[in-house]
Amino acid sequence: MDPQDHVVFVVDDDRRIREALTDLLSSFDMRAVAFGSAAEYMAYPKPDVPACLVLDVELPDINGLDLQRKIAQDNHPHIVFITGHGDIPSSVRAIKAGAVDFLPKPFKEADLMRAINAALAQNRDARRKRAELAGLHQRFARLTPREREVLPLVVSGLLNKQAAAELGISETTLQIHRGSIMKKMDAGSLAELVRMAEALEIPVTRSRRSQK
Repeated sequence: MDPQDHVVFVVDDDRRIREALTDLLSSFDMRAVAFGSAAEYMAYPKPDVPACLVLDVELPDINGLDLQRKIAQDNHPHIVFITGHGDIPSSVRAIKAGAVDFLPKPFKEADLMRAINAALAQNRDARRKRAELAGLHQRFARLTPREREVLPLVVSGLLNKQAAAELGISETTLQIHRGSIMKKMDAGSLAELVRMAEALEIPVTRSRRSQK
């Protein structure tokens, strides 16, 4: 693994554990940055690369589970919890909130590395999906107001003449708008355009005339 294309953050108040984990990660060619508190971690400028957060539950300034909740709204690294004071309610809470794993100390090296690799893979996938969605929003922003009216009708499965009637325009005009939408959204097919609309959470529009 290229140490420049990812980072593993370690937050644990035990210096010996921080050093052991950074040494372990270095032996796997992984880039690691360690902190003794949640505040130090929060203050650190995060690089724009896939990341994993190995997080101790018991910290001097804030409980690890509370930190997980605090950063939940951000595009934060996927979390692997480690703890010497684990209990079932805490592990359930952590996993339900999206943690990749919850490992009691002492843990096996193989279990930790498996969890970290899974967290990095999930973080890469999440970053890819966010980038794709951002790209879709950029393309959608290029549509004219009329094209934004046409789009939900087209992806709802209405015929061109039905969609045209819904907007009070000619079928030819509707087809022109549809072609422009396909081009601006870079959609190779109607099925692809439908998937894009679903990702953008564009509501499906049913013809009022067909419901009468």
